Amino acid sequence: MFNKFELMVGLRYLKAKQKNSFVSFISLISIVGIALGVATLITVLSVMNGFQREIKNKIIGVTAHMRIQDASGSLQDWQTIASQAKMLYPSQILAYAPYVDGQALVTFDNTATGAMVRGIDAKIEPTVEDIGQFMVYGRLDSLTSGAFNVVIGQDLARQLGVDIGDKLTLITPDVGQISPIGMAPRLKRFTVSGIFNVHMHQYDSSLVLIDIRDAAALYKLSGGVTGVRLKVADILQTQHIKEVLMQKLPENLIVSDWIDDYQGYFTTVALEKRVMFIILVLIVAVAAFNLVSTLVMTVNDKRADIAILRTMGASKKNIRNIFMIQGGVSGIIGTVSGTVLGIILATYAGQIVNFIETITGSKIIKGEIYFINYLPSQIILSDVLSIFLISISLSILATIYPSRSAANTDPVEALRYE
Repeated sequence: MFNKFELMVGLRYLKAKQKNSFVSFISLISIVGIALGVATLITVLSVMNGFQREIKNKIIGVTAHMRIQDASGSLQDWQTIASQAKMLYPSQILAYAPYVDGQALVTFDNTATGAMVRGIDAKIEPTVEDIGQFMVYGRLDSLTSGAFNVVIGQDLARQLGVDIGDKLTLITPDVGQISPIGMAPRLKRFTVSGIFNVHMHQYDSSLVLIDIRDAAALYKLSGGVTGVRLKVADILQTQHIKEVLMQKLPENLIVSDWIDDYQGYFTTVALEKRVMFIILVLIVAVAAFNLVSTLVMTVNDKRADIAILRTMGASKKNIRNIFMIQGGVSGIIGTVSGTVLGIILATYAGQIVNFIETITGSKIIKGEIYFINYLPSQIILSDVLSIFLISISLSILATIYPSRSAANTDPVEALRYE
């Protein structure tokens, strides 16, 4: 594409000091601008990828891949329903477990807060979720029928001021017994037998786990359960599996999956990622097109050199290619350095934020706002390659006008006042 003469002169112009130091300064600023734009784009997209991955993993860890519920709110004979579902998709549905869901007011001493209560069978629950691996104190299998034990999130335990062995009270919104002062709410005391920490504020601050039989009695389900939770082999196939199950299972059953619960969140993240990509690409474009002004000033600075090269036999194509090489190499230097810097920043983004939080004494990533309380990062090769190619393309595009302007320089006019 470029001959040896063009490469030699173009690279020499790039390395040589300009007569006007301001031109050299603008050229440096253009390269730095491209580098910072590329680095910022790679870092931001990697952090957004990390957030999406971590939130998805946390959600899947404590939320069922799929659920089957009865429209009445109480599912009877859940074993038969679960078996029918597994027969329809034996290769995809790996395991199932019943559950009871409800809301309650949790009180300890003079502190009270709302909570999501989930009744589980501790023996088969690990087959559908891995919340047991997040236990900080105690064991998940301490939830046994009649023991009235409870396992809660670490943030909730800290908020209530409870520890292992303490007794807290669950107050349900269901109407209880009639007392002299009217209808009294249903309440039951439970012993804290475990504390978990999944590093996701939504669950650590409000999820309460109890035995499924204790939960059924607490919410008066008469031997039934709220529904059945399913674990599937491929979480990306849950929508298709849901459609088939809704067609084959009885009409009174409702089938849902993890996407239904968090579709709004993942749609928002995907939209934010696209918008952020466009905005930051425009920043890279501004930096790349600074090369236009740099090359225009370089062309004016080198008008005499251009005229001499033309009188020595250089063609317009040679002159055009010389300045395209100069601008293109500047863009490549900025892009490569920005890519390396971006990968380094994306790799150590979490440690950098932790260091800043330690120095300032303030929390930047707050779990109640961002779901998680740390900064994750995931570098995706396709994102890095896309950013690299876009930056190189914009840099080359920015050299077209100045290079053509240099090629059209009239040698006679250029040398008239030299």
